Amino acid sequence: MQSPLPVREGVNATRLRLPDEGPWDTAMDYMMHRWGHIDPQGIEDRFDAGEIVGEGGIPLDRATRLEDHTFIWYYRTLPPETRIPVELDILHQDEHLLVVDKPHFLPTTPGGTYIQESALVRLRNQLGLPDLIPMHRLDRMTAGVLLLSTNPETRGKYQVLFEKRQVQKEYECVSAAEPAPGYPAVEYPVVVRNRMTKSRSYLLAEVIDGEPNAETRIERLETFDGGTPAGAAVSNAAGAHPGRLARYRLEPHTGKTHQLRVHMASLGLGIVNDAFYPELLDKAPDDYTKPLQLLARGIRFVDPISGRPVEYRSRLELSEAARTRL
Repeated sequence: MQSPLPVREGVNATRLRLPDEGPWDTAMDYMMHRWGHIDPQGIEDRFDAGEIVGEGGIPLDRATRLEDHTFIWYYRTLPPETRIPVELDILHQDEHLLVVDKPHFLPTTPGGTYIQESALVRLRNQLGLPDLIPMHRLDRMTAGVLLLSTNPETRGKYQVLFEKRQVQKEYECVSAAEPAPGYPAVEYPVVVRNRMTKSRSYLLAEVIDGEPNAETRIERLETFDGGTPAGAAVSNAAGAHPGRLARYRLEPHTGKTHQLRVHMASLGLGIVNDAFYPELLDKAPDDYTKPLQLLARGIRFVDPISGRPVEYRSRLELSEAARTRL
């Protein structure tokens, strides 16, 4: 459903669905029930100023009945955010698409404590493109190629490519050169297939019994000395041999949440600096010197507007692999 309020400061207005019934006479009563413990005066002021609207952009007031609207829209008060010390790099821009290199630590879209400090809001404000929408997402800790639509009129043509799995993605990661103790040896290339599920209420994705719904092809590209002192642990890298690491090419044929991280961990090859897999580590402040060693290296497809094959490649390098080339 289209918002009747425009994007403001790079952020969409918030949509709230009003209940069909309940112990509330007015829309303001319901908002007080939801958010009144945080800022009751602010809610009253917004209704008085006509800053909360219903379908068609109709302003609501204190007396607007609950049943008069199904959805209402309003702008959240945005808390101050500390700037994440990373930058986006534009790889390609035309009248239909924007392709960028998203750095580690920057989320793709607003959520939780990251609103202004998201790739989408930064780019909307930087480029003056309020209609900008990502065509897919990268985890906050994953870097690399991110494709966004700049034109609402042609957006659907690109969305269909993703829905029909006509977009090929290539990732790279750095992990242990050999599986952790207790895991079998791996012959490359290897294809991992299993059934994955992810609950909104739980941080981790899980592998369960059933028909496979996730598939990744994995190829080992090179092995190298990661510079880790003998006897030292490589952060969450599934029992990596001290100092011995490898760079892998990952080709996902599906797009489940955390799929690549789960599939690597299932081989005893947890990705370096992964705080989730194979073991959930205690939450800690971001350490910008230790990014997750996972990179969206490239994306390719037949452009639905030009009809020509296109490919976009990241200019970033994984720090553990780049260190060997110094």
